[in-house]
Amino acid sequence: MGKLLKLAGAALFAVSLTSAAQQANTEYQDGFISDELFIYMHSGAGNNYRIVGSINAGSQVKLTGEKNSGYTQIIDEKDRTAWVEDKYVSTKPGLRHVVAELNGQLASTSEQESQLKAQIASNKKQLSAIQSENTELTNKIATLESELASAQSKLETQDFDVMKEWFFNGGIVAGLGLLVGLFIPQLFGRKKSSMDSWK
Repeated sequence: MGKLLKLAGAALFAVSLTSAAQQANTEYQDGFISDELFIYMHSGAGNNYRIVGSINAGSQVKLTGEKNSGYTQIIDEKDRTAWVEDKYVSTKPGLRHVVAELNGQLASTSEQESQLKAQIASNKKQLSAIQSENTELTNKIATLESELASAQSKLETQDFDVMKEWFFNGGIVAGLGLLVGLFIPQLFGRKKSSMDSWK
């Protein structure tokens, strides 16, 4: 009798190992627990099986594909295999999961907004620096234009002064020439007349 029990136990152990190996090689479908506060998980497909734990609403689980008596077999986040009522299982995310995803998107959007604000602030700073540089260049151009106008005015004044000096010098030369032209003939005329008187 003891040997039979040992053989039966060994057979059950081998079957459980085979089942575990099959589960490890199986691709499970993603599922979600509906938005109840929490539900109990059972060791088998029914309320008459012992409770092996509870699972929170919105938790993501793996669906093994096994269904029986209104119960679905799941593998939870702690890698526990259990059964829960079909009505609590869905392939669509529950409100908790959706809210968590939206919060993640909101955080990402807030981070992008912060980056954009920082970029805008940096662009405003660069624009302010460019405007300041532009104002400085405009002032320099105005100063250079003023200096150029002053230089042109001085140049025109110098040209006028040079012309006046040329006219003045020309007048002196002409006056001297006129005087020379008037006096020389008279000097030669007087000498000639005094010589004529000796004859």
